Amino acid sequence: MNIPFIESKLNEIIAELEKEVMSVLMDESLDKKHTNLHMKPLSTTKKILTNALESIKMVDTLAKEELKK
Repeated sequence: MNIPFIESKLNEIIAELEKEVMSVLMDESLDKKHTNLHMKPLSTTKKILTNALESIKMVDTLAKEELKK
């Protein structure tokens, strides 16, 4: 499995999410409630992607350990 490639692609997606977060934070037309409503899906998506990357790395490590046995 090409972990560095997967990690770089997920980091690209996370960078785009962070741009969206900044645009939501800079939007002065949104009150606090609407800002929070826009932020929740973005932060949740980032957490999901981060967890997915950690899971992929763990599976890859376990697979390599199994092959060594």
